Amino acid sequence: MKHTKQYSSALTLMRIPFSVYLMPVFWFALSTLQQVDVWRAAMVFLILHVFVYPASNGYNSYYDRDEGSIGGLKNPPRVNRQLMHLVLLFDVCAVLLGLLLSPLFACLVALYLLISKAYSYEGIRLKKHPVASTFVVTFFQGAFTYAMVQVGVGLSLPQVLKTPNVWFALVSTLFLCGSYPLTQIYQHEEDSRRGDRTLSLLLGIKGTYLFAALSLLAGAALLLWLYFAMNQMRSIFIFLTCTAPILYFFTGWVLRAQHDLRVVNYENTMRMNKISSLCISAAFVAIMLAN
Repeated sequence: MKHTKQYSSALTLMRIPFSVYLMPVFWFALSTLQQVDVWRAAMVFLILHVFVYPASNGYNSYYDRDEGSIGGLKNPPRVNRQLMHLVLLFDVCAVLLGLLLSPLFACLVALYLLISKAYSYEGIRLKKHPVASTFVVTFFQGAFTYAMVQVGVGLSLPQVLKTPNVWFALVSTLFLCGSYPLTQIYQHEEDSRRGDRTLSLLLGIKGTYLFAALSLLAGAALLLWLYFAMNQMRSIFIFLTCTAPILYFFTGWVLRAQHDLRVVNYENTMRMNKISSLCISAAFVAIMLAN
């Protein structure tokens, strides 16, 4: 009974539902393809969102040992050794399932898992280096994952690296570059206590909002230009319509924060993540279906 409860707490720290916030890259990668093998796409989704991302979340929690709110958990349970057991199990499952699709995809999954561990592992702890950690996280959760999804559904590397596909991959990294520091904006006190120098801590609250706005704007501008150059006017309309709620909430949040810093909290950060993830995912699913 005791072990069951410990594994239950460990599974909670894997934060599987939190993986929904990383869905936009998956849908984006599919939306730029002419046709998609549904079975392979479902397998890629399962591997990434049920095994890879939760394994990364669990490993991060194991070394951070957060006492305050973390992404997806307002009151996280205490870390135990069973958490590392689950992390390793999920790592193995992700790579083995990846082999069912292709050896290259499995290798990309393994590389992602290794890089994600360098973020928190005390011997490397990329989290202490704001610029390096931002580059690594946004590249691997953005462009790298975009390419990994397409390899998983059957594309070869030469196909993935063709233009304009590489520009679409850059868009995914710019979007991550905008959302990533926002996930850190309410954790300045705890990060400082641990000695971690996150990008948001380096920029400050106002600087974080400005950096996020510029990165998201750059990503949206590049994406809309690519759609325009490819004569996909319908895609432009769908994207602008679906993402309007993100602009509305983000603008209101920034304006409220100018007068009351108490709104820079866990609840509003998670609300921003949820709105942006669901709206951007809806945009790319709609574009995929329309095309």
